[in-house]
Amino acid sequence: MVTRRILLRGVGAGLATSNLVSRGLFEANAAGLAPSPNLPDGTRGEVILERLPGKRPLIKLSYRPPNYETPIEYLRTGITSNNVFFVRYHLSNIPELDGGKWRLMLGGEGASGEMELTLDDLRRMPASEVVAVNQCSGNRRGLFQPHVPGVEWGYGAMGCARWKGARLKDILDKVGVKKEAVEIVLDGADGPAFSETPDFVKSIPVWKAMEDTTIIAYEMNGQPLPHWNGFPARLVVPGWTGTYWMKHLTSVRVATKPFDGFWMKSAYRIPLRTFPVVARFVSQESETNTPITEMVVNSLITSHEDGTTVKAGTTMIGGIAWNGGYNIHLVEVSTDGGQTWVPATLREDLGRYAFRPWSYVFSAKQGKNTIMARATNVIGQTQTANLILNPAGYHHNVIQSLTLNAV
Repeated sequence: MVTRRILLRGVGAGLATSNLVSRGLFEANAAGLAPSPNLPDGTRGEVILERLPGKRPLIKLSYRPPNYETPIEYLRTGITSNNVFFVRYHLSNIPELDGGKWRLMLGGEGASGEMELTLDDLRRMPASEVVAVNQCSGNRRGLFQPHVPGVEWGYGAMGCARWKGARLKDILDKVGVKKEAVEIVLDGADGPAFSETPDFVKSIPVWKAMEDTTIIAYEMNGQPLPHWNGFPARLVVPGWTGTYWMKHLTSVRVATKPFDGFWMKSAYRIPLRTFPVVARFVSQESETNTPITEMVVNSLITSHEDGTTVKAGTTMIGGIAWNGGYNIHLVEVSTDGGQTWVPATLREDLGRYAFRPWSYVFSAKQGKNTIMARATNVIGQTQTANLILNPAGYHHNVIQSLTLNAV
């Protein structure tokens, strides 16, 4: 179970062994921690960097459950390192699991049998790798106007990693999936601190579970999963928001009717026909709303913080773009308030589910220079110029704008 004492012990241990390095990192991140004026007052007043065990200092938004976002400076490349990858939990009882004793239970009324797998069993199965963005559904929620309740994330509730594991469809083949099955129900080892709190249990449609890229991962960027990112095994659902990426996975059940737990029936839902998404979770739709599924197309300028001072003249900016798996077709930059747009240069392509780095060179004039960036995917979806309001603050993909001061 995670307690404030455990968190502080991790902080203290890191600072004791590398106090000067940590102090330098705090100074280097000072500009990155200048809270956006659009964040709620309470969030702006509490923003600090703090170190979880095994992590570099991240932006702490809550202790219990632990929710820490990645500073923008670590989002400048296609792959996000494990030690700076964001941390997201709904529940505060998070056990430290022993990989040798861990078991994954398979079964359910929609399966033809039941069995359990060990971590070694998973590793002996045919391995599959995918580079994919894991993004919290509420990323940028803190920038909503008017503000909505929930964790008030800035830009960094996301990261991109190379995930390795066994395909979920191969695992399900071991117990057999009946033709009447509609959903796969997933549970993890983390649990609520109070009995009144609903356990975090999610489901995905059978068709999504059977995609080649949906895996139960045991490695992240060539290393065992970090504790804070789901050790010993987690679900990876490329293209879909992080709510389905169950950490510390312990149970996979095949269901013949829609799962009606709180985190499906009441949470992580958006109004019908509000967003231009392709993937639908039909068995969970109601007359008025639907579960959130794929990520919307988005981009982020990561080379500079808003308000950074640069030298007048040739200046390179850069960032990342991503979406729900339809490939980034174009990133454009505007330096005249959105009147004209010029294509940026797309960098390394790590796959359709990954961050796509980009760069752009322009001539910075003395004074304030406003920079805007927008992404478009292959199927024609483009970032929005106006915030799409919804009660839970999901899918914030407004075109970003920042100012560089040239001297």
